[in-house]
Amino acid sequence: MNMTLSPLRIARPSGAACEAAAKAVADMAFANAAHLDDDGAFPEREIVELHRAGLLTASLTGPELNATLRRIGAGSLALGRLYEGHVNAFGLVLRYGREDQIERVANETRQGQLFGVWNTDDASGLHLIRDGAGFRLHGRKILCSGAGRIPRPLVTATDENGRRLMVMPRVEAERADLSSWTAQGMRASATGAVDFTGIAVAPDEILGGHGDYERQPLFSGGAWRFCAVQQGGMETLLALLRQHLTKPGRGGDPHQAARLGEAAIAVETARLWVERAAEIAEGPQHQPERTIAYVNLTRLAVERAGLALIELVQRSVGLQSFMRPNPIERVARDLATYLRQPAPDRALTHAAAFVLAQEDNAFDC
Repeated sequence: MNMTLSPLRIARPSGAACEAAAKAVADMAFANAAHLDDDGAFPEREIVELHRAGLLTASLTGPELNATLRRIGAGSLALGRLYEGHVNAFGLVLRYGREDQIERVANETRQGQLFGVWNTDDASGLHLIRDGAGFRLHGRKILCSGAGRIPRPLVTATDENGRRLMVMPRVEAERADLSSWTAQGMRASATGAVDFTGIAVAPDEILGGHGDYERQPLFSGGAWRFCAVQQGGMETLLALLRQHLTKPGRGGDPHQAARLGEAAIAVETARLWVERAAEIAEGPQHQPERTIAYVNLTRLAVERAGLALIELVQRSVGLQSFMRPNPIERVARDLATYLRQPAPDRALTHAAAFVLAQEDNAFDC
């Protein structure tokens, strides 16, 4: 994904500076996470700090972005989910937007505005209907993270000719309904449904062309980013287990030691997959089919490692790991929810078909 803007628009901090800033925000987010563990909550203070640190406008390469996403996810998976959505929207604008659209989004981002991508339709879908010289929207989006908090989301809508388009309308906060988000985890992500019916859309609020949002390999290949956030949460869960076992009388138990070792393997497995996926997806010389297949496998590898880690931690800690306000309970709950991404079976079989068609190691450099 090309995320380069003119230096006149956005200053580019170094990767090390971004990672350090992300860690500082993550530490604050972790300290505040228990207070935000409530339905409909939103990490507003943390978003402000991301803006102050320059992370909302940062132009990052694959390894730098990986490190930043991982750091933020370690502090709060809900905050990491919101930041990854912002990065996704920002990147789509830079790739498919016209000069004036890029400038508008850059200006709004510099002012601290959070962006996001809302792609999931309800049963009726979101439709773009011509209205005089412009358009109007009709329908809803569901599973919108940052609902009511993102004033200009990037959404997909189908026009009267069946074209699938990206639209960036202004949306009032009162159109959000968070009551539908009853998941056990990710409560601080302000996730819910948003009704767009009647919202006017100017022609310059339509981004790119038909099918650009789903265009490959960016559509599937970009999934490595949420895996990086998930990996950050896994690292925190391992650290919490280690802290638990450092208390007197616990660390010397051979069964506990074995579980800690298995947990470390799970976290390192996820890290290695995500780092390679970022390298492949963001590199300039890789085949699209190879990118999609590898990132699809990364999704499944991280999910499997994350679920195994949760089981190991809960078995080691016991009932305390299910009791609030123990941070292990919250992080495990958020991670279990976030790991559930759409169409995992399709992702696996698609990658398997690619591997089957190769004559040698499918992922050799």
